Amino acid sequence: MGRRKREPMNPAKKNIVRELIKTYDIKTANDIQEALKDLLGETLQDMLEA
Repeated sequence: MGRRKREPMNPAKKNIVRELIKTYDIKTANDIQEALKDLLGETLQDMLEA
């Protein structure tokens, strides 16, 4: 079974990614991890406590 062909990213998603990279000054995989923690940390914690 081969790899699935990825669909091109739509412009709205591209803009979101660009803004995240700019806002969080993302340069490494660790930077991405820290940005996601910042963005989703409280939400995930609330879900775990529910």
